[in-house]
Amino acid sequence: MKTKAVRLYGVNDLRLEEFELPEIKEDEILAKVVSDSICMSTYKAVIQGEKHKRVPEDIAENPIIVGHELAGEIVKVGDKWKDKFEAGSKFSLQPALNYKGSPYSPGYSYKYFGGDATYMVIPHEVMELGCLLEYEGDAFFQASLAEPMSCIIGAFHANYHTKNGVYEHSMDIKEGGYMAILGGVGPMGLGAIDYAIHRDRKPKMLVVTDINEDRLKRAESILSIEEAKAHGVELKYVNTKDLEDSNEYLRSLTDGNGFDDVFVYIPVAPVVEEADKILAKDGCLNFFAGPTDKEFSAKLNFYNVHYASTHIAGTSGGNTDDMKECLEMTSKGLINPAVMITHIGGIDSVKDTTLNLPNIPGGKKLVYPHIDMELTAIDDFEEKGKTDEFFAKLAEITKRNKGLWSLEAEQFLLKEKTID
Repeated sequence: MKTKAVRLYGVNDLRLEEFELPEIKEDEILAKVVSDSICMSTYKAVIQGEKHKRVPEDIAENPIIVGHELAGEIVKVGDKWKDKFEAGSKFSLQPALNYKGSPYSPGYSYKYFGGDATYMVIPHEVMELGCLLEYEGDAFFQASLAEPMSCIIGAFHANYHTKNGVYEHSMDIKEGGYMAILGGVGPMGLGAIDYAIHRDRKPKMLVVTDINEDRLKRAESILSIEEAKAHGVELKYVNTKDLEDSNEYLRSLTDGNGFDDVFVYIPVAPVVEEADKILAKDGCLNFFAGPTDKEFSAKLNFYNVHYASTHIAGTSGGNTDDMKECLEMTSKGLINPAVMITHIGGIDSVKDTTLNLPNIPGGKKLVYPHIDMELTAIDDFEEKGKTDEFFAKLAEITKRNKGLWSLEAEQFLLKEKTID
């Protein structure tokens, strides 16, 4: 079977190509990719090429398919897996395989296995590890976003707290405590706000900061203070740009003792240092943002580490249980990963979008490999709709959904634009 895919040949060398997939083996599965969300981690792999720890050294001769935040349908099942999977089933995927200690993952390491492709071959290790996850929802994009949402969920679970004289960590955020997300109105931050408000274990207060008033207003329009209050969380959005002393102000929002859990969503040293300064006793600072600079560092108050038991947590990705939690909450309508999406495109947009990802404003860029469409901001649908009936209809649909992508929008797009 032929596939069309975006492949990496070297540093910044991405190519959209059509080629033949090999016949699947008895322990493999052939799958159709319906949606894929472009991750900043893919950009990092592209700019590093074969120097990236997950990218093979021989990609110039054996290029790999990029993309790992994917969802789709099973097309053909090898004999080994016919008792567990069947053609036509929808799936999501946990890309953090760690198979026998190998760093190889889809979207970084495989010739025939990645999200920015029309069809792909899923290798045996994915099924052996339980990383091919059945998806019973309707919207493929929600399953694609289960992977980035699992990173958010995993970070919450990685936080921990202690008790005096008890050498045991109580995992997760402090229930009923004070929580802050600094730099928290980007795409991942919005997902974190949504999760914090709607999960079972939640803070009594959540403070979200940024320095861009437009982003803060958009976040509040999507995840409102009223919605949070209805779920028992006091939500506050704070623009710290013009505050004379942001540390003092943020601490004043608590009981005066500081925050139990502080998440840092941008890799900026002064923000990390601010997070450290607003921690309460036994406060946990979670450095969520992934820096590209291997020497990135910030000052930490070790007096407080010793006497106030402040501490640091950090994760890179989520695990399979985190993805399952996301899929379950999504299927129940408890969280809506669409809050992260700001742009939609087709497979022809993947190369330029990936290479320029840091320079494209907004949130997650969602692509559909079976369509051709330039990357387009959801906010631009209405303007494009003045001369294009297709975009006019998409604008109408997204307006009915708080300006967010939706199942209705996805179904309309696939019906109108699918090219094979």
